[in-house]
This record gives sequence, C-alpha cells and structure tokens, in this order.
Amino acid sequence: MSPMSDAAHLRLALRLARRSYGTTSPNPMVGAVLVKAGKIIGRGWHRQAGGPHAEIEALRDAQKRGHSPQGATIYVTLEPCCTHGRTPPCTDAIIAAGIQRVVVGATDPNPHHAGRGFKILEQAGLTVTGADAKLAADCTRLNEVFNHWITHRTPFVTVKAAMTLDGKIATASGESKWITGPAARAHGMILRQGSDAILVGVNTILADDPGLTYRPADAKSPAPSKLRRLILDTRARTPLTARVVTDESAALTTIVVGRNAPKRKVAALAKKVNVLIAPEKKSAHAGAKPHIDLRWLLKKLGKENVTSLLVEGGGEVNAGFLLGGLAQRVAFFYAPKILGGRDSRKAVAGDGAKSLADIVPLREVTWHQLGEDLLLTALTGIPPAISPSSRPTRRG
Repeated sequence: MSPMSDAAHLRLALRLARRSYGTTSPNPMVGAVLVKAGKIIGRGWHRQAGGPHAEIEALRDAQKRGHSPQGATIYVTLEPCCTHGRTPPCTDAIIAAGIQRVVVGATDPNPHHAGRGFKILEQAGLTVTGADAKLAADCTRLNEVFNHWITHRTPFVTVKAAMTLDGKIATASGESKWITGPAARAHGMILRQGSDAILVGVNTILADDPGLTYRPADAKSPAPSKLRRLILDTRARTPLTARVVTDESAALTTIVVGRNAPKRKVAALAKKVNVLIAPEKKSAHAGAKPHIDLRWLLKKLGKENVTSLLVEGGGEVNAGFLLGGLAQRVAFFYAPKILGGRDSRKAVAGDGAKSLADIVPLREVTWHQLGEDLLLTALTGIPPAISPSSRPTRRG
C-alpha cells in the first residue's frame, strides 16, 4: 500500500479521534480505521473514559458489517495500549484478530509504556509502521493535554482572557460585559467543553457572580457534567449567595482557601461546597498579601485526574500562572476597542517581568478571526528538548 494511502487513512482516523473532544479525560482521544484489500471495513474512536478503545470500536464495526479483520491493516492515531487498565490491552485484541499490519500516528507519551506496544506487536509477527513527521506531529498535538498530564502529573493549563487592543479586561470599576462579541464568547465555550476544570479568583466572583458552566451553542447538545469550578479565595470571601455556591452544580465547586482563612467563614462554605485548604506563598513584592501556592494546587489537581485547567481569572490570577511559569497555553481574545486608563484592569497584572530577559515567550502562535474579534493562541515558554522517539521508523 502506498505511503499516500497510509497518510489518507491515518488522517481519517485523526478526524474520527477529534469527535471525542471533551469526553475522554483522563484518557487521550484516539481514532482507528481498518482497511483490507484497499477498502475500509471498520472505523472507531474512543468515545469516553472507561469505554472501548478506538481499536476495539473499529474491530466491532467491521464485525457488524460482516467483514473479517484477518490480514487487514489497522490505522491508529496513538500507539495501542499494552497494559491492563479499565479495559484489556488493545495489543492482545489486534493480535487475536489476525491483523497483519499496524500504522501508528504517535507514540504513547507515558515513559513507562512508550514503545512497548510496538515491540509486542512486532514480536507477534505484525508489521508496525510509523507516520511521516507532519502527520505524527498532528497526532501528537491532538493530545497535548493528555501528553502533558501523563508525563508531569499536573494539568495542562490554558490562560484565557478577553481584552481590548490595549490589553484591558475591565474598566476601573470592574465593568467587563461584553468586551468581545458573540463569536468570541461562543469559542470560549468550546474551550470550556474541552476542560476538566475552570479556575477564577474570588474578585471575579465578587464583581460578576459568574456561573462558570459550559453552555453549548446547540441547545440539543448535552452539557458535560464534570466541569469542576475552582475559586482562589485565600481569605474565604466567597458569598454564600454566589451562583457557584447555590446553583445545581454546587457539588462541582471547590473554594481554595489559605490556612489562615477565618474558620467561621470556611465552615459556612464547607456546608455548601467543597473547600480545599491550601498552603500560602509569600509574594516577592514588598507589602503584598500571601497567595495560594499554585504549584501545590496543580500537583493536587493532577493527582485527582484533572488533566486540563482553564484559567479565566483576573489580571492577578493570570499573572500568577503566566509569570510563574505554570501555564502551557494562552487563548487571548482581542476586541477592536481601546479602553485606556491607568486604573483600568489589565489582562496580566502582577509584579511583571523584571527585565526583557524574563518576558514569557510565546511560540506556535496562530491567529483566528471571530466576527470582529481576533483570537491569539500560543504555547508558552521555551520548547522542550527533543528526546529520542520510540516511534517506529517509517517504512513504505
């Protein structure tokens, strides 16, 4: 089979994998296509955590269509699993089905598993082929959230902000609705759809009393039921009447307070929502109040299978993640407006970089137009060092 045919089938598997956006955490998105004698005989994708993996879905699809996978080629966007989890190893199912060839897009990012699936398949006599560099990069990028979490055990953090062209998110009095238009706000909901948790500071709660929920553009689309809401509230100032405390999703709200928060207020909140008592960290700025230790919080969330965190905080919270080197991506929405004012609220505040050498670099920058607004998305920081790949060498 020609390399072009391999690429076309793997791209189809990639499109299938994207269908599960927002439903597979803490598992990755994976798609698979079964091909025999040049014809597609089965398709599948991992639909939700705990459910059948993409390879199993494709095998079942072929069976329903009356096709035998004996001697077929399977195209899968991620290295087949080779360990027992909530489901049996996919490598066992592939071997048992009599599949002859496996074309894989990306290697399992888990350093304890990377390449093991390939070896098991090759030892069983199957031919294992890797994708070309461009397609492999696309398959890897699809699961940037999972890849980060499985290797670092902390959530992949995206800082999202809607601002004017001069970088302001609100007036001096806190007025912010609405800086951006409907298309930009709809895209913001898509970001929430793909997140395990959303985080804001208590000042956002006090100023706007937001719901922090996912609201699909299509009323018929089911809303995810597990979007956790985290409020950074060092002194437990969240009102007992706040929407995040009183609405139907209150069980998904966690107020993160400092160890020196007033016990009476903490106890009152704990009767309505989850309360997490976190260590505090002193600010380097003289006179500034202590704040929640964000690095500690991320480690805690990672242990709780929070793979992706969407930060929608004010300028201080955004600065804590960005200038603290704790964010992996930014999603900045820019409206064609100028607010001005020395006291208006900045998208990124904090103490700021002490020198140009300390500026947070952005890479892989992309721009999209959403109505009259612009969306900038980019990865933060310096690219990680390239490590030797466990992906099989591409063969024709």
